[in-house]
Amino acid sequence: MGLGENTEIHIVEIPVCYSKAQQCIAEIWHNLKPKMMIHVGIASGTQCIILEQTGKNTGYKDRDVCGTCPADNQCVEGGAERLDSIIDMKSTVKCLKGSGLDVTYSRDAGRYLCDFVFYLSLHYGQRRAALIHVPARGGMASPQRLASQLQTIIQVMLCHLDSEGYKFQKQGKNKIVA
Repeated sequence: MGLGENTEIHIVEIPVCYSKAQQCIAEIWHNLKPKMMIHVGIASGTQCIILEQTGKNTGYKDRDVCGTCPADNQCVEGGAERLDSIIDMKSTVKCLKGSGLDVTYSRDAGRYLCDFVFYLSLHYGQRRAALIHVPARGGMASPQRLASQLQTIIQVMLCHLDSEGYKFQKQGKNKIVA
């Protein structure tokens, strides 16, 4: 993906099932111990890329592909109502727009699997997570164009993360899970 030779990328497909997704996210954070986890989800009806700032803990009433909802319609019992990424998505969007990318910022990722998984990553990863919503259709949704834009977005996010002075346990390469 071109994020530098000191970056190790792990690509993991998260199941569209609340219980399986919860188990998967916990295992990734526990076993891989990534510097950050970047989630990419599809936002039907949008024409641009959306960088999400906030994950919500409650309100999950839509059933997943297994026909279930999370217990008590929440991600983490007793968890904070909302968690924000340590990456300032507003300034990231401003930087990306200056480079000519069509991106926007949001504080509401919806109350389905994308938001659920994002909140869990924010919770398990001490807010070192990002959620990028991409369009389902149109010119922005072409694989070649998305790959290039995602690479740029992730590079900017990593620069913001490093420039904020966050200290991470270094064990060889930076691990990023996408």
